[in-house]
Amino acid sequence: ATKRKEMGKKGKITCVDKANVFTSMAFFRQIFNEVSKSYPEIHKSHQYVDAAALDLIRQPWTADVLVMENMFGDILSDLAGGLVGGMGIAPCGEIGDEIGLFQPAHGSAPDIMGKDEANPLAAIMSTSLMLEYLGEKLDTSAYNDAALILNSAIENGFLQNQLKPIEFGGDMGTKAITNQLAKFI
Repeated sequence: ATKRKEMGKKGKITCVDKANVFTSMAFFRQIFNEVSKSYPEIHKSHQYVDAAALDLIRQPWTADVLVMENMFGDILSDLAGGLVGGMGIAPCGEIGDEIGLFQPAHGSAPDIMGKDEANPLAAIMSTSLMLEYLGEKLDTSAYNDAALILNSAIENGFLQNQLKPIEFGGDMGTKAITNQLAKFI
């Protein structure tokens, strides 16, 4: 949230839980509250997971950084993927205390394997998240620069209507999207 605020984003963090039902979630919320005291400049809030799901549908623009345990994250990330058009554009970063894992939020899609129909953008956007993570972790701006290049290529591709994944009704498969992004880069 701090980094996003520095980038001109909201810099708002929400603890998503079910503390009214599960003792473990009340503990999760307690830890969130303790850690959040170290970041007085960041707006903090709490939301039950069912209300968070509703708000993601009704007013997704109000969300910024949502912190939750894995099961809720898995469910809400699929919902968010659907909101932006499909899981092929849903990157994922699972960041622990020492290690970050970056991968598309979707599964392996064996039904389209070998057909050049898969949308590679979630994998590429996950790479961008990884580069941002490495830039911060290693204090090396080159990683952040590379992430910006990838993000700009994707944004420009959509703005110029030159990225048209099959998943969104377009005619571009894995190779065509990758080649088009390479041209933007």
